[in-house]
Amino acid sequence: MISEQPSKVLVIVMAAGFSRRFGNADKRNASLSDGRTLLATTLSQLQRGTCAANYQLAVVIRPEDDAAALGIPEDLPLLRAPAAERGLGGSISDAVRSVSADPAFAAIDSLAIMLGDMPAIQPETLSMLVAAGRPNRILRPRYQGLPGHPVLFGRDFWPELLSLEGEEGARAVIRANSASLFAIDVEDKGVVVDIDTPEQLAQPLSGH
Repeated sequence: MISEQPSKVLVIVMAAGFSRRFGNADKRNASLSDGRTLLATTLSQLQRGTCAANYQLAVVIRPEDDAAALGIPEDLPLLRAPAAERGLGGSISDAVRSVSADPAFAAIDSLAIMLGDMPAIQPETLSMLVAAGRPNRILRPRYQGLPGHPVLFGRDFWPELLSLEGEEGARAVIRANSASLFAIDVEDKGVVVDIDTPEQLAQPLSGH
């Protein structure tokens, strides 16, 4: 039976990748058309307005990263990912392991896996997803038929996330639990807009 109580959600922003398609520059510090950097803008969107009160936020980075140099606010918790070299899956596994072991996150029962290169998402969209979260659900936003991010994983699925590695991220967990997957249709194009190449930086951001 599905609990009627909403999940307590931690949004983990994945920013430990090497973005090899982007070239030699660190994509996280790349400037958008308005002069702001990519990762800092994504984090700012997630913290914007009253919606951010509905969830907690943490940032996943590499062990050697300087959080200040990446524009990460001092008050945001950091999750270090030693397995970042093994791809997004390895970073997710490291993050889930850290959250599971940290008493500060003991009340969390859903993780929202968000990509650090998605600066157009609207915080209202995330709040909508958070409200539907449950420990035994996987939730994913869908824009005009396209699956997007973040993906919310209830605590029931965390053991499977711990075994991830490679560049596929958490797709294997989603496929293996299709009966527990709920797609939520949204009008926010920002859930499918990520920045993969330098050319995309010049495009204006729009979540609608």
